[in-house]
Amino acid sequence: MAVPKSDSYSITLLPGDGIGPEITAATKEVLGTLCDRYGFKMDLKEALIGGAAIDAKNDPFPDESLEQCRNSDSVLLACIGGYKWDNNPRELRPETGLLKMRKEMGLFANLRPAKVLPQLIEASTLKKEIVEGVDVMVVRELTGDVYFGTPKGIDVVDGERVGYNNMIYSESEIERIARVAGDVASKRNGKLCSVDKANVLDVSQLWRDVVIEVMTKEFPDVELSHMYVDNAAMQLIRWPKQFDTIVCGNIFGDILSDEASMLVGSLGMLPSASIGESGPGVFEPCHGSAPDIAGNDMANPLAMILSAAMMLRYDLERPDEALLLETAVEAALDQGLRTADIKQDGDGCKLVGCAEMGKTVADLVSKIDLPEAIAV
Repeated sequence: MAVPKSDSYSITLLPGDGIGPEITAATKEVLGTLCDRYGFKMDLKEALIGGAAIDAKNDPFPDESLEQCRNSDSVLLACIGGYKWDNNPRELRPETGLLKMRKEMGLFANLRPAKVLPQLIEASTLKKEIVEGVDVMVVRELTGDVYFGTPKGIDVVDGERVGYNNMIYSESEIERIARVAGDVASKRNGKLCSVDKANVLDVSQLWRDVVIEVMTKEFPDVELSHMYVDNAAMQLIRWPKQFDTIVCGNIFGDILSDEASMLVGSLGMLPSASIGESGPGVFEPCHGSAPDIAGNDMANPLAMILSAAMMLRYDLERPDEALLLETAVEAALDQGLRTADIKQDGDGCKLVGCAEMGKTVADLVSKIDLPEAIAV
């Protein structure tokens, strides 16, 4: 939920694990330059999450981190996880901290844009004519569904282990995510596709019924369609330009948003926003912690910089500044700079590290002109 536009903001930074500290440092440099240019302040304070928190506090998301996040105007998260903690018990895994943060902060809506930039069309694994012009927003419900449903566990039944989870949604949970999706779609191109598995799952039938009710009553001008999740997975590859805004439950959204991200060519380019009905949102890149390249100045900081742009737009009421960051990222790509994840053989572009890419974007933020049209 956005705070009123201000001259000063309190921002919690969660560098996390792996390449997290490197992309956080690059993003801090960009934000510092932005604040200098526009004459406002960001009080950037770090807190622990993930493996770093486990090592320091034996807790993947300590209470002091939660309280700092709650008391901030917004939260910027880098990434969590790594091989080091893969064999820990579930309560001491980095991902458990991420789930706790989402639940405790009421972050029920995840917005993940997948926009193909013209500079990176060749980085996509799909043909140019398929991905050129793709601009999809996936709205994923974050705090319900099979990831949080109970009962769950692994029991012994008739002498063998049986694992089970509960795929469950209440009417009110579906209503609130449908409202977010309807609002997003109304500000984009007025098209919303709701993804479910209503031909098999009762919970999906309720999902479909409630989405129809909300959209009919509250967003009558939005064109609503429905698609089964297996078909949606296929259609995202076959003809992604048919989609504008997609809304889906937690597990379907987890899968489809990652699939949509690869239309762009690299997870290193994709931001996301997790928001609730009140309080600060959490903004983070879609990629993981990449522990294999951590500390080698090989990471791509652009997704975190673009996540900071989403933070400016959705939490801090600064759309001009958000657009400037996005424009600076594209300008850096126009200069032919590429990190390893988006570098193509024979593309004639210069391979740069995380620090140089961050510095280039910061320099551009200080001097480029703001585009006349402000995008939503």
